[in-house]
Amino acid sequence: MPSVYFHRLTVSSKDIDEQGHVNNLEYLRWMQDAAVAHSAAQGWNAQRYRAQGSGWVVRSHHIEYLQPAFAGDQIMVVTWVAGFRKVRSLRKYQIHRSHDQALLASAETDWAYIGLERRVPRRIPQELIDSFDVVTDPIIEFPP
Repeated sequence: MPSVYFHRLTVSSKDIDEQGHVNNLEYLRWMQDAAVAHSAAQGWNAQRYRAQGSGWVVRSHHIEYLQPAFAGDQIMVVTWVAGFRKVRSLRKYQIHRSHDQALLASAETDWAYIGLERRVPRRIPQELIDSFDVVTDPIIEFPP
């Protein structure tokens, strides 16, 4: 079970904006997709959350764009859980271009755990917390 998760994707032409590079909203989609995939890899897929009557919602995103990405680029979204609080979790991301490992963006999302029935915050269960390693200063070694 990976503490630091690597999510691969290829930039498609539909991801490109009027300026000829990846639209800023695509980075957010990539972040969410990587978070969902990491959670599933840790045993917490959508079905398990539904069975618990719970899920995650975004409280805030912070993203710093450093370099553009273009159609055809192979991208690696690197993500990890940086901390848990009573009803919140901080997840961090680095978005790299695969061929040269250039850092395109760094980001974080503050997630809130909620009950799905009433849509109110709920304490994160210990079994969920125990499924993830908290990583404060990751050493990122890119897979081949």
